[in-house]
Amino acid sequence: MRSNRKSRFQLRLASTSFVVLLLIVVGMLMWLSRDYHWQFDWTHNHRNTLSEASRSLLKTLDKPVLITAFARDAAGVRQNIAELIARYQKYKPDIALDFVNPDTDPARVRAAGVRLDGELVIEYSNRKENLSQLSEEAFTNALARLGRGGERWVVFVTGHGERSPDRQANFDLSSWAGQLTKRGLKTRSIALGGNTAIPQNTTVLVIASPRVKFLAGEIKQIEQYLARGGNLLWLADPGPLQNLDRVAESLGVEFQRGVVVDPASQSLTGTAANFIVITHYGTHPVVQGFDLMTVFPEAAGLNVQAPTGWEQQVILDTAPSSWIETGAQTDKLRFDPGQDIHGPVNIAVSLTRKLEDREQRVAILGDGDFLSNTFLGNGGNLELGMNLVNWLGSDDAYINVPVRTAPDLNLTLAHSAQISIVFGFLVLLPVGLLASGITIWWRRRKR
Repeated sequence: MRSNRKSRFQLRLASTSFVVLLLIVVGMLMWLSRDYHWQFDWTHNHRNTLSEASRSLLKTLDKPVLITAFARDAAGVRQNIAELIARYQKYKPDIALDFVNPDTDPARVRAAGVRLDGELVIEYSNRKENLSQLSEEAFTNALARLGRGGERWVVFVTGHGERSPDRQANFDLSSWAGQLTKRGLKTRSIALGGNTAIPQNTTVLVIASPRVKFLAGEIKQIEQYLARGGNLLWLADPGPLQNLDRVAESLGVEFQRGVVVDPASQSLTGTAANFIVITHYGTHPVVQGFDLMTVFPEAAGLNVQAPTGWEQQVILDTAPSSWIETGAQTDKLRFDPGQDIHGPVNIAVSLTRKLEDREQRVAILGDGDFLSNTFLGNGGNLELGMNLVNWLGSDDAYINVPVRTAPDLNLTLAHSAQISIVFGFLVLLPVGLLASGITIWWRRRKR
């Protein structure tokens, strides 16, 4: 009898000690979880952790970052945004994230220039940038552009009826220039006739659809700018080159006679066949990973034979259903063999060459309308224009974020394997646990 009482006391003491210790452990874990935050990424290639390139960039940003996400509550868009930003907040706590429902605050959406659900407006050091791609690479490069030191000047040539970055007419580029300014770039116009040379601090020189002929001295200034390694964005249109033929020849570029047309694009836009819609892109850095539709009204086709020392690459080409219409455009389009040039047609090309420790970059497009005030808001025209300037300014190489994915995201099992798993977990395992419990209970009762 004494032995039984002693055993019961020991069991009660052991049970009480276990409960007390368990409560102490739980309390310590709660305290640790409140004051200390540990995370472990066991995924393949640590794809849920920021890359070293992103972490290094965050160390260079000494000011707070404000992110405004214009996203609806549905479809888990907000959750995806919050999860991405949380990775950055772990290394830079002064990154603030604010959500705005575009349906309930349309005035703020218009003021921010937001056009897509889930679009981010990133603010840093009195500079802003809109971001529509939700990925570590896109977000890190946006932070890099906002945080870069020094000035980046985009200089527009004027004096020949070009599209102006200052005027508000439909033909002009003031809306695009405003977006460049929001992203920390500086814009200005320059009349070549009133200057002896193009400024040395020019990051990108823009020639946008001149309508009056250049003078010989102005052509020489452009040639000198290119000779010393300047970057050029040439927005041309079908028609005469206004004495820029010598510049085109030096770059090995031929502007083909006629206008690009595409019946397939016409069925999409419901307008004229010379409104070219592009939905598929190549591998050029300007359009790599680009998935937005772009629209090009009245584009010219380009042929390029890069001079010695230069490398050429196609940025944009049209669908095989397109062609260059060399005759008069009528309501009834018809491809004329021997006269018209069948597609695909190159409408944007690039030229690059190595100069000492840097790369000189030139982008030539057969259409300037796509960045005009009238057409900038169509599809991804604005994003494409920003990509062009970022690439020409060599900002694409600022951060190289590796792509890290899991080797197998889906598990495929045979029907017999599925039955075995279901039978094992839903039948064998519960029955085994029940049998072991009954056996232990029976043995204790028999003592």
